[in-house]
Amino acid sequence: MHKNYIAGEWTQGVSAKANINPSDTDDVVGHYAQADEAQTAQATDAACEAQPAWRSATAERRADALERIGSEILSRADELGRLLSREEGKTLAEGIGEVVRAGRVFRFFSGEALRLGGERLPSIRAGVDVEVTREPEGVIGVITPWNFPIAIPAWKIAPALAYGNAVVFKPADLVPASAWALSEIIARVGQLPPGTFNLVMGRGATVGRTLSASQKVNAVTFTGSESAGRQIGMACMERGAKVQLEIGGKNPLIVLNDADLDVAVSTAINGAFFSTGQRCTGSSRLIVQSDMHDRFVAAMRERLSALRVDHALKSGTDIGPVVSQGQLEQDCEYIALARSEGGTVVFGGELLQRETPGYYLSPALITDTHNQMRVNREEIFGPVATVIRVDDYEAAVEVANDTPFGLSSGICTTSLKHATDFKRRSTAGMVMVNLPTAGVDYHAPFGGRRGSSYGPREQGTYAREFYTSVKTTYTCA
Repeated sequence: MHKNYIAGEWTQGVSAKANINPSDTDDVVGHYAQADEAQTAQATDAACEAQPAWRSATAERRADALERIGSEILSRADELGRLLSREEGKTLAEGIGEVVRAGRVFRFFSGEALRLGGERLPSIRAGVDVEVTREPEGVIGVITPWNFPIAIPAWKIAPALAYGNAVVFKPADLVPASAWALSEIIARVGQLPPGTFNLVMGRGATVGRTLSASQKVNAVTFTGSESAGRQIGMACMERGAKVQLEIGGKNPLIVLNDADLDVAVSTAINGAFFSTGQRCTGSSRLIVQSDMHDRFVAAMRERLSALRVDHALKSGTDIGPVVSQGQLEQDCEYIALARSEGGTVVFGGELLQRETPGYYLSPALITDTHNQMRVNREEIFGPVATVIRVDDYEAAVEVANDTPFGLSSGICTTSLKHATDFKRRSTAGMVMVNLPTAGVDYHAPFGGRRGSSYGPREQGTYAREFYTSVKTTYTCA
């Protein structure tokens, strides 16, 4: 059984849970420990005790630790990518690509550990010096989702450690294998003081809630569902802890009449259906101008019919299974809802049988929808995309921005005028032009607005805003 990691020791959980392969439900990836409130408290105590030593470590020591971690991740990309695809269901190429991203994130923040600067300002008073510096927050609670089981933990844990914080890491209960493998590398290769990094696996209602309520956890970073995020946010704010939330999207992709059809279709297919549509940045609303609509839908159906839905590790698979039975049922419920609201499923949305038992669903394309339907207001988080017909560019922008979310948005056009205007007027935190709404660089800020995000941005140099606190010092000469 795979154990929790607390205070520098691998520790038995209070129970264990089987990790099931969504491509083959007869395949058990492994059994993983489940922590309770007491074990979670032990981990926070250990982090609190260890953090001063890690804070005092030189920037070079922290940089070296992250470099070693990143290098091992990259050297084992094929192995770890296979494990990731086996437990989460994304294709092998996507799994390996995610692992590579995780390794590069650690390497990036290895450099950032050496670049944490400050300022010296002139005072308005004679004989007084003013210095502005950044210090670690302390103990960081890291709570991550199932859809990117190694990349998202990497982009939260790496900056936390780079800037001198201690970490208590709670991965998604559904996919613990990749998180455990990452934790084993951090524990073994990083050579961190015991307690600096801790892994506590288990249910969000138990481990996540305990972390959010702990007075010893100075900040919590969370990516996951909107409902869970709001609960975590309220718990942190009630006790004055810092909180960072990434909690979903309903991302629009506009396709104008002047778009290159091949580019538009490729962009939509990638954004809406790759990774089985299980990306918070996925293109779930395809907003298509009238003269392009019929050609676009026909081309989408043709391209979708050529995609292979199958076992994630099988050669030639384009789209893997849905991650779990519960998620599959949710996807099917939304497809049925779309029909009841007047939508037309022009392709897919059917359960599939393959050589192994799994959660296979053909990608669903739904037309005849309008922006007030529930399927266009609520995050589905599966291989389901709707098409909304609009008359002109102005209507397209209005529909794109009419959402409670604001994570990512995109436009396909050959018009520099419209591309420039949309970059300015889109109310999303990230805007793509002739690119999928899903797919971002690890050195650039990540995050959205309104119901999608709360708190400072993730990734790149902007990560320091969450993981450090600003101190202003006045000195009389």
